[in-house]
Amino acid sequence: MDLINSTDYLINASTLVRNSTRFPAPASKTKPIITLPLFVSFIIGTITNGLYLWVLKFKMKKTVNTLLFFHLILSYFISTLILPFMATSYLQDNHWSFGTAMCKVFNGTLSLGMFASVFFLSAISLDRYLLTLHPVWSQRHRTPRWASSIILGVWISATALSIPYLLFRETHDDHKGTVTCRNNYVLSTNWESKEMQALRKWIHVACFTSRFVLGFLLPFFIITFCYGRAAHKMKERGLVKSSKPFKVMLTAIISFFVCWMPYHIYQGLILTKNQSLFLQFILILTVITTSFNTVFSPTLYLFIGEDFKRVFKKSILALFESTFSEDSSAERTQNLNSGA
Repeated sequence: MDLINSTDYLINASTLVRNSTRFPAPASKTKPIITLPLFVSFIIGTITNGLYLWVLKFKMKKTVNTLLFFHLILSYFISTLILPFMATSYLQDNHWSFGTAMCKVFNGTLSLGMFASVFFLSAISLDRYLLTLHPVWSQRHRTPRWASSIILGVWISATALSIPYLLFRETHDDHKGTVTCRNNYVLSTNWESKEMQALRKWIHVACFTSRFVLGFLLPFFIITFCYGRAAHKMKERGLVKSSKPFKVMLTAIISFFVCWMPYHIYQGLILTKNQSLFLQFILILTVITTSFNTVFSPTLYLFIGEDFKRVFKKSILALFESTFSEDSSAERTQNLNSGA
């Protein structure tokens, strides 16, 4: 999940629209719509993703599936922890009050979470493809060690692609009491120079293009191709009697497209400095879809497996039983001491 790589206009759609004489829209109207999903996603996402990580790590056997899904959920969990900073900044009319270091870490972490999540989704779809179309190869080479190599490659790739957003991010003081956390693509303190602005725009376009291709188009192609080929082969061989696996694959493809496409449309509109009501609508849609992606995508992917559902329910039930039994024991001890 990554929402704030909106470069020089960090979550600033409301300001753009408000400054437009054609479509006046006060920021106060959009603040609850933007910030509420972010805070709700932080609370729900931290709890649910934390529980998923706990079950996958300590309650399930280490397999290719559990390893891939653990790191997928970890990428969502990392992004979830950043959401309160994003919501706070928007509530303060885009004012950044956490310092330059946090500005850089914040932006780099969100980029890392975005790239890692889409790469792990691609890796999972590729694993399904190999398991279905190349079962003999999978039986010989598809091991936890093989999965660990894939996982390491994903994290290294995601980190490498996130480094520019860590370096470019800076705080900018407008000398009117507002400090913004924004991208400075030329790493220059001269924000007003026409030459610097032209160079900044060129680098901005290059970053947007690479992020769109590597963070959306390529993963979407891989996911669609792998699930499409796997579904075709399963249907051709008659490996399944129900339509549930095909619905799951189709849902995975559609959810990836729906959750990430608004974000990239928003980035494109920011690049063109679009000042329309449509930008504000896309911003709201982006917040909703990315929040949904962070909170509910793990549930979609994990609960399609019967093993995980069974282990998860059993583990959570045991956790609550353990908690309440300890409370009851303490209460009984206290009563005995009082009686004595």
